[in-house]
Amino acid sequence: MAQFIKTIQNFAFQNDLWKKNSRIVVGVSGGGDSSCLLDVLSKLAPKYDLQIHIAHVNYALRGKDSKDDEIFVRQLAEKYSFPVSIISSKKAQHKENLENSLRKIRYDFFEKLRRDLKFDLVAVAHNQDDQAETVLMRIIRGSGLNGLGAMKAKSGNIIRPLLQTSKVEILAYLKENNLEFRTDKSNTDLKFTRNRIRQGLLPYLEKEFNPSIKKTLSDWSLSVADDYAFIADSAQFFVTSVCKNNKEAKFEAKKFLDLPIAIQRQALRMVFEKLRGDVNDLEEGQIAEMTKLIKSTKSKTKNAVIGGLKISKKSDSIEIFC
Repeated sequence: MAQFIKTIQNFAFQNDLWKKNSRIVVGVSGGGDSSCLLDVLSKLAPKYDLQIHIAHVNYALRGKDSKDDEIFVRQLAEKYSFPVSIISSKKAQHKENLENSLRKIRYDFFEKLRRDLKFDLVAVAHNQDDQAETVLMRIIRGSGLNGLGAMKAKSGNIIRPLLQTSKVEILAYLKENNLEFRTDKSNTDLKFTRNRIRQGLLPYLEKEFNPSIKKTLSDWSLSVADDYAFIADSAQFFVTSVCKNNKEAKFEAKKFLDLPIAIQRQALRMVFEKLRGDVNDLEEGQIAEMTKLIKSTKSKTKNAVIGGLKISKKSDSIEIFC
């Protein structure tokens, strides 16, 4: 137990996850991962003078099970003597892409609570297995370098103290400390891509190719994230110069094509995000289409709609707009 906590403490130090007197909103679903995270933070809180506030979302998707999850989280709050805030979302709020919809509800609530409380950070319980699943999901969807970097130990105000901790280690910690947790039956529903990867693809890769595939993918993604940070910083200079507002980007094709190819792709992703607000639906094929149009040597004006954005090339002038 002591070594487990020490490992997470070292990971937090290496990634500057929190400082002394940090105030942290902890997302707690009641499942094993978040129950483990809460217990670890409760043990580290006295050493760092951490202030903890529990946050829980009742999605109201699983009837009595959802209500029981909420009751369990309230009991955890009482056990650890931490304040707790809970919201219930209505089924009508859940859009076509259920997974993305639930994620947005969750993170919007966590961030609003953090701001309202004037807290510093939001801690979530993603672990090494989650990271491996996310990397595979994004490879399958054709994600770019940013996506392959997957989740980071710290993203803005969000921290992930368990990101290099395996599910096996978490379950062992829970067992050793006699910690109860809730089991979400939807985690076995194969209509979700993540569950099919978790139950089918990852076990196959472990058995047939690499018994340590989860750690390999997780470590690799953290390395990719560092590489991406360098490329993103370089691309930002270009994007700042060509996007004077959130409605359009204007630049010369030659200026763009003089950039290294990796920075070209990243610059287009950033332009897309600035004009559209996110890159959730952006695919590498669309980046390639934009680049092909920019490279075109034909003298006549070329126009296209790619990923919901209009792109126009007239002579050497490029314009991208909503």
